[in-house]
Amino acid sequence: MDHDHSYKLLFSHPDMVADLLRGFVHEDWVKELDFTTLERVGDGYVSDDLREREDDIVWRVRLGPDWIYVYLLIEFQSSVDPFMAVRVLAYLGLLYQDIIRTGGLTAERQLPPVLPIVLYNGKPRWSAAEDIADLITKAPVGLDRYRPRLRYLLLDEGRYAESELVPLCNVVAALFRMENSRTPQDVEQVLTTLVEWLKSPGQDSLRREFTVWLKRVLLPGRMPGVNFENLNELQEVKSMLAEQVVEWTKQWEQQGIEKGFNKGRQEGRQEGEASLLLRLLERRFGSIDESIQDRLQAADADTLMNWADRLLTAASPEEVLRD
Repeated sequence: MDHDHSYKLLFSHPDMVADLLRGFVHEDWVKELDFTTLERVGDGYVSDDLREREDDIVWRVRLGPDWIYVYLLIEFQSSVDPFMAVRVLAYLGLLYQDIIRTGGLTAERQLPPVLPIVLYNGKPRWSAAEDIADLITKAPVGLDRYRPRLRYLLLDEGRYAESELVPLCNVVAALFRMENSRTPQDVEQVLTTLVEWLKSPGQDSLRREFTVWLKRVLLPGRMPGVNFENLNELQEVKSMLAEQVVEWTKQWEQQGIEKGFNKGRQEGRQEGEASLLLRLLERRFGSIDESIQDRLQAADADTLMNWADRLLTAASPEEVLRD
């Protein structure tokens, strides 16, 4: 629920919607949009039977003299909904009913175009049909013409590679990069850029929403046990991450030194045991073949112990080292 709510707050900012369209909708008409006219349609709308929907975000923007609507459905369920296209069809029907009721028709008394976007960040990659026509069984000749067709634009965050997102240089790409991050260092790197982008006073609200999302949603999952509640600005989050990364690096280095010391001590003990067994073999059987010496040096401690147990009863070096 925190994730859903935080995303809805983020995409309640026109800059987020503008960057979403500019960076992720690869159509020529996007270049013709007047982004200064972006306005939120509402927190939800009410259908004719008075059922409310509140888990969607609807914006509109001018394309010439007309409005283009952007219907943004944020989907955070853990599994893919195979009938998402049906849900989108139903939601757009409610939106169009609301447009008719509130007088949002074009000058020609027609309904405006709507771009439906499904924004998904679940773990499994999206595999559901993106057009409702693909969910309807093949109809007899003549009946197929009545099959509904409606496609939504899927933005599956996990499908975007870092190399695709970095060149976009926009806040939505930064959001996706942090969602796809694997380490605190990755998040810190993106935050450095985001702090610079959102430093102007006019970006106070969006900067605050990013801070809330980071400290309540993203970072607790990446860094369990760390308290973020006292952080109130993006720069504070970035600074804390930088300090944490330095501390972790010191811990990892120390752990590496200790691990290397223990490993060296273990290897040194095994090397001594191998040398002792070789010396005893030479005392018992004389000169030892080089291949047997190599096997002694490669053996682990348990194997050396087993071979030592056979030394007194074996008739040859090969019998001591038999498998």
